Amino acid sequence: MEPATQAGAIRPAKARGGWTLGIGDADTVLTGARRALFVMTGILVVIWALQIANYADSYNLTHTYGIVPRDVSRLPDILFAPFLHFSWTHIEGNSGPLFIFGFLAAYRGIGKFAAVTAIVILTSGFAAWFFEPTNSVGAGASGVVFGYFGYIMVRGLFDRHVIDLLLGAVMALCFAYQFAVLLPHQGIGWQAHVGGLVGGIVAGWLLRERRASARAASPAKAGGAAVEPASSAWLPSAAGSGATKSGPGKTSTAKGKDFAVDPSNPRADLHKQLDDMGL
Repeated sequence: MEPATQAGAIRPAKARGGWTLGIGDADTVLTGARRALFVMTGILVVIWALQIANYADSYNLTHTYGIVPRDVSRLPDILFAPFLHFSWTHIEGNSGPLFIFGFLAAYRGIGKFAAVTAIVILTSGFAAWFFEPTNSVGAGASGVVFGYFGYIMVRGLFDRHVIDLLLGAVMALCFAYQFAVLLPHQGIGWQAHVGGLVGGIVAGWLLRERRASARAASPAKAGGAAVEPASSAWLPSAAGSGATKSGPGKTSTAKGKDFAVDPSNPRADLHKQLDDMGL
C-alpha cells in the first residue's frame, strides 16, 4: 500500500507576497522594452510637432489651451497642457527626463503605463488649476515627468521587485537635483510638479501587483482531496449498528458489527467482500 502522503497530500503553500528579483522572462522584458521605446518615441514626436506649430503661431496654442487657475471653463485644458510648452528651452529641458522616466514606467506594460499617465496628468493638472497664481497660464510636461519619477521610485517597493526598487533608487540619486523645483520658485509651476509626484506615488499603490490577495488559498486545499490516516481502514463506530465517518466520502456499514469500511482505503473492496461473507 502506498503511503497516504502521495495521494492528495497536503504540502505547505509557497510563500506569497514575498520579494522577487522582478526580472521575468527575457523575451517578455525585451518585448515590453520595444513597445515602451515606440510609445515614448511617438509621444515625443507629437510634442515636438505641436511645438513647431506652436512656435509658428507665436505660442498661441499654449495660451489658448494652457491651464488657467480656477477658471471652470478652462478646466478641460488640464488634459492638453502637458503637450504644450512656452519655448524651445522649455521643451528641451522636459524631453530628456520625459523619455527616460516614461520608458522606465512603460516597459512593464503599456496598459499600466496608460493608467499611470492618466493619473499623473489629472493630479498635476488639478494641482496647477487649484493652487497656481491667478491670471497665470500653466503648461508643459514637467508635471507628468515628476509623476513618472514618483511612480518609478515606489513601484519596486509596492510590487516587491528588487530590480525595480534598485532602479528607482538609482533614478532618485541621479536626478536628485530635480527635487529643487518642488519648492516655490518664481515663474515655475512647482504646484504641478508636486501634484504629479504625488500622483505617481498614488499610481504605484493603486496599480501594484496583488499576488498575495489574488492567490490566497484555503489551508485545507492543496491540490486535491484531504488526506486520510494510513491506519483508517477499520474504524470503530459510535453506535453498535452505525457507521463512523472519519473524512470526506461515504462509509459502508457492516450490519451487526462495530466497524465501518473506509472507501478511500486501497483494500476497501477486499474488506467489504470479507464482511459480506461474515468473516
